[in-house]
Amino acid sequence: MANLAEQQAARRWKNGFRLAWLVFLVVVAGLLFSRNAPSSDPSQPHTAMVAIKGEIGSEGEASAENVMAAMRSALEDSGSKGLVLLINSPGGSPVQAGMINDEIHRLKKLHNKPVYAVVEESCASAAYYIAAAADSIYVDKASIVGSIGVLMDGFGFTGLMDKLGVERRLMTAGENKGFMDPFSPQTEAQRKHAQAMLNQIHQQFIAVVKQGRGERLKETPDMFSGLFWTGQQAVDMGLADGLGSLDSVARDVVKAEDVIDYSRHENVAERLAKRFGAALGEGAVQAMRRVPGLR
Repeated sequence: MANLAEQQAARRWKNGFRLAWLVFLVVVAGLLFSRNAPSSDPSQPHTAMVAIKGEIGSEGEASAENVMAAMRSALEDSGSKGLVLLINSPGGSPVQAGMINDEIHRLKKLHNKPVYAVVEESCASAAYYIAAAADSIYVDKASIVGSIGVLMDGFGFTGLMDKLGVERRLMTAGENKGFMDPFSPQTEAQRKHAQAMLNQIHQQFIAVVKQGRGERLKETPDMFSGLFWTGQQAVDMGLADGLGSLDSVARDVVKAEDVIDYSRHENVAERLAKRFGAALGEGAVQAMRRVPGLR
Protein backbone atom coordinates (compact mmCIF):
# COMPACT_ATOMS: atom_id res chain seq x y z
CA MET A 1 0.00 0.00 0.00
CA ALA A 2 2.87 2.35 0.81
CA ASN A 3 4.55 1.64 -2.55
CA LEU A 4 1.22 2.16 -4.34
CA ALA A 5 0.72 5.50 -2.59
CA GLU A 6 4.22 6.62 -3.56
CA GLN A 7 3.62 5.64 -7.20
CA GLN A 8 0.33 7.55 -7.27
CA ALA A 9 2.00 10.60 -5.75
CA ALA A 10 4.80 10.46 -8.33
CA ARG A 11 2.24 10.10 -11.16
CA ARG A 12 0.21 13.07 -9.90
CA TRP A 13 3.34 15.18 -9.67
CA LYS A 14 4.42 14.15 -13.18
CA ASN A 15 1.05 15.14 -14.67
CA GLY A 16 0.96 18.35 -12.69
CA PHE A 17 4.49 19.18 -13.79
CA ARG A 18 3.54 18.72 -17.46
CA LEU A 19 0.43 20.87 -17.06
CA ALA A 20 2.43 23.58 -15.32
CA TRP A 21 5.00 23.64 -18.11
CA LEU A 22 2.21 23.87 -20.69
CA VAL A 23 0.74 26.91 -18.94
CA PHE A 24 4.20 28.43 -18.63
CA LEU A 25 4.91 28.00 -22.36
CA VAL A 26 1.55 29.57 -23.27
CA VAL A 27 2.35 32.60 -21.11
CA VAL A 28 5.82 32.96 -22.63
CA ALA A 29 4.44 32.63 -26.17
CA GLY A 30 1.94 35.38 -25.49
CA LEU A 31 4.73 37.47 -24.04
CA LEU A 32 6.89 37.08 -27.13
CA PHE A 33 4.09 38.19 -29.41
CA SER A 34 3.03 41.18 -27.30
CA ARG A 35 6.29 42.54 -25.91
CA ASN A 36 7.68 45.86 -27.05
CA ALA A 37 5.50 46.36 -30.10
CA PRO A 38 5.37 50.05 -31.10
CA SER A 39 1.97 51.61 -30.45
CA SER A 40 1.71 53.26 -33.92
CA ASP A 41 2.71 52.56 -37.51
CA PRO A 42 6.53 52.68 -37.53
CA SER A 43 6.64 53.20 -41.28
CA GLN A 44 5.07 56.67 -40.94
CA PRO A 45 7.24 59.69 -39.97
CA HIS A 46 7.63 59.80 -36.21
CA THR A 47 9.95 60.54 -33.32
CA ALA A 48 11.30 57.37 -31.73
CA MET A 49 11.57 57.37 -27.94
CA VAL A 50 13.45 55.10 -25.55
CA ALA A 51 13.01 55.67 -21.81
CA ILE A 52 15.91 55.30 -19.38
CA LYS A 53 14.34 55.38 -15.94
CA GLY A 54 15.52 54.27 -12.52
CA GLU A 55 18.89 52.87 -11.56
CA ILE A 56 21.13 51.86 -14.45
CA GLY A 57 22.34 48.30 -13.92
CA SER A 58 22.61 44.88 -15.49
CA GLU A 59 19.16 43.96 -14.17
CA GLY A 60 15.95 45.86 -14.85
CA GLU A 61 14.58 48.00 -17.64
CA ALA A 62 17.53 50.43 -17.61
CA SER A 63 20.12 47.76 -18.41
CA ALA A 64 22.45 48.13 -21.37
CA GLU A 65 20.89 45.04 -22.97
CA ASN A 66 17.37 46.49 -22.90
CA VAL A 67 18.30 50.06 -23.82
CA MET A 68 20.58 49.09 -26.71
CA ALA A 69 18.05 46.66 -28.18
CA ALA A 70 15.36 49.35 -28.01
CA MET A 71 17.64 51.94 -29.66
CA ARG A 72 18.49 49.57 -32.48
CA SER A 73 14.81 48.87 -33.16
CA ALA A 74 13.99 52.57 -33.04
CA LEU A 75 16.64 53.66 -35.52
CA GLU A 76 16.17 50.73 -37.89
CA ASP A 77 12.54 51.68 -38.60
CA SER A 78 12.30 53.68 -41.81
CA GLY A 79 9.76 56.12 -40.37
CA SER A 80 11.85 57.27 -37.41
CA LYS A 81 13.31 60.73 -38.02
CA GLY A 82 15.30 60.83 -34.81
CA LEU A 83 15.64 59.18 -31.42
CA VAL A 84 14.88 60.80 -28.07
CA LEU A 85 16.31 59.22 -24.92
CA LEU A 86 13.85 60.18 -22.18
CA ILE A 87 16.01 60.12 -19.05
CA ASN A 88 14.96 60.13 -15.41
CA SER A 89 17.72 58.36 -13.50
CA PRO A 90 20.03 59.02 -10.54
CA GLY A 91 22.78 56.96 -12.20
CA GLY A 92 24.16 53.51 -11.58
CA SER A 93 26.74 51.28 -13.23
CA PRO A 94 29.49 53.05 -15.24
CA VAL A 95 30.00 49.82 -17.19
CA GLN A 96 26.38 49.67 -18.35
CA ALA A 97 26.41 53.41 -19.11
CA GLY A 98 29.63 53.09 -21.08
CA MET A 99 28.18 50.30 -23.20
CA ILE A 100 25.12 52.42 -24.01
CA ASN A 101 27.29 55.46 -24.75
CA ASP A 102 29.39 53.47 -27.23
CA GLU A 103 26.28 52.06 -28.89
CA ILE A 104 24.79 55.53 -29.35
CA HIS A 105 27.89 56.66 -31.25
CA ARG A 106 27.81 53.50 -33.39
CA LEU A 107 24.12 53.79 -34.24
CA LYS A 108 24.36 57.49 -35.13
CA LYS A 109 27.04 56.70 -37.73
CA LEU A 110 25.25 53.60 -38.98
CA HIS A 111 21.81 55.18 -39.52
CA ASN A 112 22.76 58.85 -39.91
CA LYS A 113 19.91 59.90 -37.62
CA PRO A 114 20.12 62.36 -34.71
CA VAL A 115 19.88 61.26 -31.09
CA TYR A 116 18.66 63.67 -28.42
CA ALA A 117 18.47 63.37 -24.64
CA VAL A 118 15.49 64.83 -22.80
CA VAL A 119 15.79 64.99 -19.03
CA GLU A 120 12.80 64.80 -16.71
CA GLU A 121 13.55 64.98 -12.96
CA SER A 122 17.19 63.85 -12.94
CA CYS A 123 20.10 62.93 -15.16
CA ALA A 124 22.97 62.29 -12.78
CA SER A 125 26.19 60.30 -12.73
CA ALA A 126 25.93 57.27 -15.07
CA ALA A 127 22.75 58.72 -16.61
CA TYR A 128 24.69 61.81 -17.70
CA TYR A 129 27.44 59.47 -18.97
CA ILE A 130 24.79 58.20 -21.42
CA ALA A 131 23.34 61.63 -22.23
CA ALA A 132 26.79 62.98 -23.16
CA ALA A 133 26.69 60.86 -26.33
CA ALA A 134 23.53 62.60 -27.59
CA ASP A 135 23.67 65.32 -30.24
CA SER A 136 21.82 67.68 -27.89
CA ILE A 137 20.56 67.55 -24.30
CA TYR A 138 17.31 69.22 -23.26
CA VAL A 139 16.23 69.70 -19.65
CA ASP A 140 13.54 71.24 -17.50
CA LYS A 141 14.72 74.32 -15.63
CA ALA A 142 14.33 72.42 -12.34
CA SER A 143 15.90 69.12 -13.45
CA ILE A 144 18.90 67.77 -11.55
CA VAL A 145 21.91 67.37 -13.85
CA GLY A 146 25.54 66.41 -13.36
CA SER A 147 27.20 64.48 -10.54
CA ILE A 148 30.20 63.73 -12.75
CA GLY A 149 32.09 61.54 -10.33
CA VAL A 150 32.59 57.96 -9.16
CA LEU A 151 32.06 56.35 -5.77
CA MET A 152 32.61 53.05 -4.01
CA ASP A 153 30.81 52.75 -0.70
CA GLY A 154 30.60 50.30 2.15
CA PHE A 155 30.76 49.96 5.93
CA GLY A 156 33.43 49.02 8.44
CA PHE A 157 32.44 47.30 11.70
CA THR A 158 35.85 46.49 13.15
CA GLY A 159 35.56 48.98 16.05
CA LEU A 160 32.10 47.74 16.98
CA MET A 161 33.28 44.14 16.91
CA ASP A 162 36.12 44.96 19.30
CA LYS A 163 33.68 46.53 21.75
CA LEU A 164 31.35 43.53 21.56
CA GLY A 165 34.19 41.05 21.86
CA VAL A 166 33.39 39.47 18.48
CA GLU A 167 36.22 37.73 16.64
CA ARG A 168 36.20 37.73 12.82
CA ARG A 169 37.42 34.46 11.28
CA LEU A 170 38.07 35.00 7.58
CA MET A 171 40.28 32.69 5.56
CA THR A 172 41.53 33.75 2.10
CA ALA A 173 44.09 32.64 -0.45
CA GLY A 174 45.69 35.92 -1.52
CA GLU A 175 46.48 38.66 0.95
CA ASN A 176 44.05 41.17 -0.60
CA LYS A 177 41.19 38.80 -1.41
CA GLY A 178 39.05 40.05 1.48
CA PHE A 179 39.87 43.74 1.42
CA MET A 180 36.22 44.75 0.81
CA ASP A 181 35.06 42.66 3.76
CA PRO A 182 33.30 45.10 6.16
CA PHE A 183 34.39 43.10 9.19
CA SER A 184 38.11 43.30 8.40
CA PRO A 185 40.35 46.37 8.72
CA GLN A 186 41.39 48.12 5.50
CA THR A 187 45.09 48.68 4.98
CA GLU A 188 46.59 51.82 3.46
CA ALA A 189 47.75 49.87 0.41
CA GLN A 190 44.22 48.59 -0.18
CA ARG A 191 42.76 52.08 0.18
CA LYS A 192 45.25 53.46 -2.37
CA HIS A 193 44.45 50.65 -4.79
CA ALA A 194 40.71 51.34 -4.61
CA GLN A 195 41.28 55.09 -4.97
CA ALA A 196 43.46 54.54 -8.05
CA MET A 197 40.66 52.54 -9.69
CA LEU A 198 38.10 55.23 -8.90
CA ASN A 199 40.39 57.94 -10.27
CA GLN A 200 40.85 56.05 -13.51
CA ILE A 201 37.10 55.53 -14.01
CA HIS A 202 36.56 59.21 -13.17
CA GLN A 203 39.00 60.26 -15.88
CA GLN A 204 37.18 58.01 -18.35
CA PHE A 205 33.91 59.73 -17.38
CA ILE A 206 35.45 63.19 -17.83
CA ALA A 207 36.86 62.24 -21.23
CA VAL A 208 33.43 61.03 -22.39
CA VAL A 209 31.78 64.29 -21.28
CA LYS A 210 34.42 66.46 -22.97
CA GLN A 211 34.19 64.42 -26.17
CA GLY A 212 30.41 64.59 -26.24
CA ARG A 213 29.96 68.24 -25.30
CA GLY A 214 33.01 69.65 -27.06
CA GLU A 215 33.25 73.43 -27.27
CA ARG A 216 29.79 73.87 -25.73
CA LEU A 217 31.26 73.01 -22.34
CA LYS A 218 32.10 75.99 -20.12
CA GLU A 219 34.42 74.18 -17.75
CA THR A 220 34.64 75.28 -14.11
CA PRO A 221 36.74 73.93 -11.21
CA ASP A 222 33.66 72.21 -9.75
CA MET A 223 32.29 70.74 -12.96
CA PHE A 224 33.86 67.30 -12.50
CA SER A 225 33.82 67.29 -8.69
CA GLY A 226 30.61 65.26 -8.34
CA LEU A 227 28.36 68.28 -7.75
CA PHE A 228 25.03 68.54 -9.54
CA TRP A 229 23.03 71.52 -10.76
CA THR A 230 19.56 72.59 -11.82
CA GLY A 231 18.60 72.33 -15.46
CA GLN A 232 18.94 76.07 -15.97
CA GLN A 233 22.42 76.04 -14.44
CA ALA A 234 23.34 73.07 -16.64
CA VAL A 235 22.36 75.05 -19.74
CA ASP A 236 24.46 78.01 -18.59
CA MET A 237 27.46 75.71 -18.01
CA GLY A 238 27.14 73.92 -21.33
CA LEU A 239 26.17 70.61 -19.77
CA ALA A 240 22.82 70.93 -21.57
CA ASP A 241 21.70 72.75 -24.71
CA GLY A 242 18.33 74.17 -23.79
CA LEU A 243 15.00 73.79 -22.07
CA GLY A 244 12.56 71.33 -23.55
CA SER A 245 10.28 68.33 -23.07
CA LEU A 246 9.65 65.19 -25.07
CA ASP A 247 6.75 66.80 -26.93
CA SER A 248 8.54 70.07 -27.68
CA VAL A 249 11.68 68.30 -28.92
CA ALA A 250 9.60 65.98 -31.12
CA ARG A 251 7.64 68.91 -32.53
CA ASP A 252 10.30 71.63 -32.84
CA VAL A 253 13.61 69.77 -33.15
CA VAL A 254 12.93 66.39 -34.75
CA LYS A 255 10.00 67.88 -36.70
CA ALA A 256 7.89 64.76 -36.20
CA GLU A 257 5.11 65.24 -33.63
CA ASP A 258 4.03 61.61 -33.45
CA VAL A 259 6.05 59.79 -30.79
CA ILE A 260 6.47 56.01 -30.71
CA ASP A 261 7.79 54.38 -27.54
CA TYR A 262 10.32 51.62 -28.30
CA SER A 263 11.29 51.07 -24.65
CA ARG A 264 11.51 47.50 -23.46
CA HIS A 265 9.00 47.32 -20.62
CA GLU A 266 8.62 44.29 -18.40
CA ASN A 267 4.89 43.68 -18.62
CA VAL A 268 2.57 41.79 -16.29
CA ALA A 269 2.86 38.55 -18.27
CA GLU A 270 6.64 38.62 -18.05
CA ARG A 271 6.61 39.20 -14.29
CA LEU A 272 4.15 36.33 -13.85
CA ALA A 273 6.31 34.09 -16.04
CA LYS A 274 9.38 34.82 -13.94
CA ARG A 275 7.57 34.20 -10.67
CA PHE A 276 5.90 31.10 -12.04
CA GLY A 277 9.23 29.72 -13.24
CA ALA A 278 10.84 30.28 -9.85
CA ALA A 279 7.90 28.71 -8.01
CA LEU A 280 7.87 25.79 -10.44
CA GLY A 281 11.55 25.11 -9.89
CA GLU A 282 11.14 25.19 -6.13
CA GLY A 283 8.13 22.88 -6.32
CA ALA A 284 10.05 20.43 -8.49
CA VAL A 285 12.89 20.23 -5.99
CA GLN A 286 10.52 19.64 -3.08
CA ALA A 287 8.58 16.99 -5.00
CA MET A 288 11.71 15.10 -6.00
CA ARG A 289 12.76 15.02 -2.37
CA ARG A 290 9.51 13.22 -1.55
CA VAL A 291 10.00 10.57 -4.24
CA PRO A 292 11.96 7.49 -3.04
CA GLY A 293 15.42 7.21 -4.56
CA LEU A 294 15.63 10.96 -5.44
CA ARG A 295 16.48 12.32 -1.99
